[in-house]
Amino acid sequence: MLREQTSHPPVTPRPIAVVTGATGGIGSAIALALAGQGMQVCVLGRNKDRLSCVANRISQFSDASSYAVDLTVESELQSLFHYLNDQFGRVDILVHAAGVMRQDRMESAKVEEFDLQYMVNVRAPYALTKHLLPLLIAARGQIVFINSTVGLSAKRQEIGQYAATKQALKGIADSLREELNPQGIRVLSVFVGRTATPMQEEVCRRENKVYRPETLIQPEDIASVVVNTILLPPTVEVIDVALRPMKNPNAA
Repeated sequence: MLREQTSHPPVTPRPIAVVTGATGGIGSAIALALAGQGMQVCVLGRNKDRLSCVANRISQFSDASSYAVDLTVESELQSLFHYLNDQFGRVDILVHAAGVMRQDRMESAKVEEFDLQYMVNVRAPYALTKHLLPLLIAARGQIVFINSTVGLSAKRQEIGQYAATKQALKGIADSLREELNPQGIRVLSVFVGRTATPMQEEVCRRENKVYRPETLIQPEDIASVVVNTILLPPTVEVIDVALRPMKNPNAA
């Protein structure tokens, strides 16, 4: 007696998302939001304990892994590539959320602080993207650069160094987008204004302002925009998104 054979649709692997700067603030919010969509998330940062905490929160929604790495060290980037290649063999989403900010007037600013911001804000995302390109191409993936509104306009005092790195990051994203578009890879820049993060709390302290997080962009707001853009159909590419606090429209 012949039995009727039933065919089952092929199992689609869950997308692999890699998020830098995931130990807190914008990075951890994005990582959690991606996990909420069922993606497997690998969180990157320098602090192992804080990474483990974030990974544990993500594991409530989806598979999670953490990898402690200093993105300014080339040998650690190479090790990270081998880890991701061995574990997953592909990267569907790469989110660059790591960053540092220093403020000072040019007359007193230290060149060493400029070097640090360049290494973290410009070279690190450039080098990491370069290392992971084979995995992104294999998945026809997407790349998200979390930038700052000063990457669009630097009309504020004491942010020359930081703004220069963020405008350089915009240049990298814009050129990379043209290179990868024929291969179906989307590149998004998200320019965010003042956001309720520890970094912004320090900025307010330096500016002698009261830190009022309830008036600022929430990290979850940014995460929502990123996820909604990532989930758009492949017929459209969002290039740039700029966000600013609703209750503080003049904030940069």
